Amino acid sequence: MITDFSDRLRSHALAVETRLAALVDGELGASPARRLVEAMRYGLLGPGKRLRPFLVIESSALFGIPLEAALDTAAALECVHAYSLVHDDLPAMDDDDIRRGRPTVHKAYNEATAILAGDGLLTFAFEILARIENRVDARIKLELILELARASGAMGMAGGQMLDLEAEGSPLSAAEIARLQFLKTGRLITFACEAGAILSQATPLQRAALLGYGTAIGSAFQISDDLLDAEGDPAEMGKATAKDAPAGKATLVALLGTEGARTALARRVSEAEDFLTIFGPRAAILNETAHYMTRRQA
Repeated sequence: MITDFSDRLRSHALAVETRLAALVDGELGASPARRLVEAMRYGLLGPGKRLRPFLVIESSALFGIPLEAALDTAAALECVHAYSLVHDDLPAMDDDDIRRGRPTVHKAYNEATAILAGDGLLTFAFEILARIENRVDARIKLELILELARASGAMGMAGGQMLDLEAEGSPLSAAEIARLQFLKTGRLITFACEAGAILSQATPLQRAALLGYGTAIGSAFQISDDLLDAEGDPAEMGKATAKDAPAGKATLVALLGTEGARTALARRVSEAEDFLTIFGPRAAILNETAHYMTRRQA
């Protein structure tokens, strides 16, 4: 199953990257702002596992939706994720010079271009959803747009980033850290899992199961990220590590220590598996995705 999962992750990543390149080159090819489009392309198509798009595709596959029909939703979500990374790396935020083994967008271009590139990627995501093909019903498009907007804004990722900045140097409880991390990281991952239910018009019970699964693996992903920052190899990570503790970041590693964080990670993976039981063997790849959180190297 691990080999199958790894092969599937790579295959989906290639499909998503091919589609993203086609969308950028096709839809934005006529823009007179060539430097902006180049910076957007640079931030969007750098190396990456494309985990969030992978979850869109696999949550859709639970209901028999083929990859091609889920691809634009997956691409739109990756645009939002890429925008968040471009902005997170800015000096006013996390101040990172390296992302995925190469200069961040503001280093490769400049800060103003990076800000505009992030803005461009965020708005492009919603253009992609609005123009989705494959005969997707207009009501489904609207629901995808609404839920991605909620996951991205003040009640989601942007709000979580604000809480993260405010929490630097301030002790938080485990519940407060969980809320912060759910908003900052978990909301986009939860949307990725819910997207399959939206595209397929799944039952309320099925949608609730995918929401619960997404919440659990979103938390698992963030805990694994925090562990990698504490213990990971910068060469493998493709970015600087050991930054959270000196910055006073609110993490479960800081609160519970590495062993306590690993215990919490295992608990989240088990919770994710429990949410998938209603889908039976069809959820094998999503189950393996949850376990992948415990063995991430980057």
